[in-house]
Amino acid sequence: MTINDWIHTIAGSFIMVSPVLGIWIHPYWFFFTAFVGLNLFQYGLTKFCPMAVILRKIGVSETRV
Repeated sequence: MTINDWIHTIAGSFIMVSPVLGIWIHPYWFFFTAFVGLNLFQYGLTKFCPMAVILRKIGVSETRV
């Protein structure tokens, strides 16, 4: 998987899980997970987010091989 694939998978997971955490655990979890998910999702527009930097450092490829 490429960095884009990982970012979009993680972002989608956070966005889908945030309402569940907000209802079952605490409303602050909704805001936290929604913020993290939207931060990762904006990577598609700005090409910058801390998760992309971490994925590059651990050796995830930018392009498909």
